[in-house]
Amino acid sequence: MLAAERHAAILERLSGQPAVRVSGLAVALGVSEMTVRRDIDTLEARGALVRVHGGAVRPGSLSSVEAGFDANRTRAGEAKQQIAATAVSLLAPGMTVSVTGGTTTFALAPLLSRVRGLTVITNSLPLADELFRLGAGAPSGSAPRVLLSGGELTPSKALVGPLATGTIGSLRADVCFMGAHGVDAAAGITTPNLAEADTNQAFARTCGRLVVLADATKIGVVSLARVAALEAAADLVTDRHPGADYAARTRILCDPVPDPHPEERP
Repeated sequence: MLAAERHAAILERLSGQPAVRVSGLAVALGVSEMTVRRDIDTLEARGALVRVHGGAVRPGSLSSVEAGFDANRTRAGEAKQQIAATAVSLLAPGMTVSVTGGTTTFALAPLLSRVRGLTVITNSLPLADELFRLGAGAPSGSAPRVLLSGGELTPSKALVGPLATGTIGSLRADVCFMGAHGVDAAAGITTPNLAEADTNQAFARTCGRLVVLADATKIGVVSLARVAALEAAADLVTDRHPGADYAARTRILCDPVPDPHPEERP
């Protein structure tokens, strides 16, 4: 069976059920589980499905479910690294930058640690911890100064709620790097966590420039709570251009990540 035929069969199964398992697809298609995983990787890169542990789900089917930080950390890893590199190119030494929680924004950590004299405001426990670790041996004055909000811990290891929102709302950043569960041209920037939406709105209100970081799997996904319209963002940094509808609302910064399996393209 050709790759294009397998891809069509996987998507057909997903059209009739919310999720598919790698093991079941391997039996149905008569191929190895490794081949199925590669097919799922290819389809996820196109935005046709979302890879989860043991299988895949339809895009948007997780709109009201907040995945844990550890579950998402390695997903679309190369894309997140490229997005982080593009985002950090917008910074200059001595700036104050705010960074929301999430695994895409976590990829900024090693790059932020190299920009001299930064002040970083964040509600992300993993990001704050990583910046502290990376800066431990740096020369005095070169490592970022980290300001961590208080608040209630979410599955994505972000601090949210009134305490976090109040702290962030009292500070001012030159640039905010914001992650998102979903980015849609019409629905805007969304998250499944109501408290996180409120906290992220504070991030958006208190920055000079809002920059949204989202890999291709987040594009077109609409979650429960809206953070802001896409027009509120000065830039959308992603790994695959999302199309004219998005470009009409914000500037798209896109340095495409190569397809890991080009031989399977139809």
